[in-house]
Amino acid sequence: MAGMDKTAQSAPLLEKPPVSYSPSYVRYAIGILTVVYLFNFADRQILSILMQPIKKEMQLSDTELGFLSGLAFAVFYSVLGLPIAKLADKYSRVNILTVCLSLWSLMTFLAGMAQNFGQLLAARTGVGIGEAGGSPPAHSLIADYVPVQNRSTALGVFALGVPLGLLVGYLFGGWLEQAYGWRMAFVALGLPGLILAVILRFTLAEPPRGHSQGGIKIEADTPPIMEVVRHMWRIPSFWHLAFGGALQAFGTYAIYQWMPSFLARSHHMQSAEIGAWLAFIIGGGGAIGALTGGYVSDLLSKRDMRWQMWLPGICIFLAAPLAAASYLSDTPMLALAFIFLPVLFVNTYLGPAFAMTQTLSPLRMRAMASGFLIFVLNIIGLGLGPQAVGIMSDLLAPAYGEESLRYALLISCTIYVWSAYHFWRAAKTLREDLELAPE
Repeated sequence: MAGMDKTAQSAPLLEKPPVSYSPSYVRYAIGILTVVYLFNFADRQILSILMQPIKKEMQLSDTELGFLSGLAFAVFYSVLGLPIAKLADKYSRVNILTVCLSLWSLMTFLAGMAQNFGQLLAARTGVGIGEAGGSPPAHSLIADYVPVQNRSTALGVFALGVPLGLLVGYLFGGWLEQAYGWRMAFVALGLPGLILAVILRFTLAEPPRGHSQGGIKIEADTPPIMEVVRHMWRIPSFWHLAFGGALQAFGTYAIYQWMPSFLARSHHMQSAEIGAWLAFIIGGGGAIGALTGGYVSDLLSKRDMRWQMWLPGICIFLAAPLAAASYLSDTPMLALAFIFLPVLFVNTYLGPAFAMTQTLSPLRMRAMASGFLIFVLNIIGLGLGPQAVGIMSDLLAPAYGEESLRYALLISCTIYVWSAYHFWRAAKTLREDLELAPE
């Protein structure tokens, strides 16, 4: 209004939820966001099951494959995540998520049309740009639907999109590649995402900011990105959990991206067989880890909140020797058996890390705080993990030939010990940091 003074214009707003959502609708909201995350991860990871046939057809090195599966995707995915998250803290998160889902699905479809390395690189870059707007708006929406005491469980359910996306990518990608070629696998995965975008737009409500907290004071304007970065970086438990998550992602993305090629080269398995086994071992193990990690950490944190960090730290530490045993196995069945538990263990961090980030951040920073976490996770984990393994494999090839990938993966899994250290450090300051948190 014209007569409103400047002090009133800049004063905090009291935003009270004008609507309520039934428990069944909240479950639906979490469910459809989980399906969106499933496609987010399936479209990102399907390249892993297709790398060996792409390598043969386009005559690519492991370094080039590592670039396609790592840095080419991760740089745009990570860097654009923060500005898109800032938009999500100000405008409709549902609309932003719909646009981003449509873009990454279209670019996955176009990857199936690629005729050379440059065209495939452009399509992968487009997928990274679209997926940059996937997680931060979804995290913020769930935080407004679900109160803090159940948030790790809810975000653990949401995190099922990671293993279920892997399951879809491995199972259908492997079968489609063997039956119809690698291009059809990209096409078949991209099209359903475009349909899902329409369903999301017209069925998911945009909850009021702070809805799960019953209406609290929030600032009228979202803060600048660097203010969010500085604020979150001043919280010791946050940056330790961010680095811990990033380091485990380094080793875990090496598994996700290179395990199919390792099984093909060292154990001479076919695409459909690899896809079927990894769908249920990595997809199933990851699903159990993500779901139980969120639930058990919520349960244990009723006695001590530090279990939100202790649980993933212990599990990630145990993953290192088991992953090493998988890479050193002489038979494919042993390699597959040993990789199940590491995948289960490392996925326990997802719910607690996502939930603690939302809980530690101010209300108007939630999407950007999530975007910052994802930036750190993916620059180090997704960007450098597959790329480093590809480079190491090429460097070891003169000495080990086809077995060079085995030893590159073996080196990569030692980083889990470093990751576990950071989760232990995060637990040391978590109580103090939560006392200063807005909730």
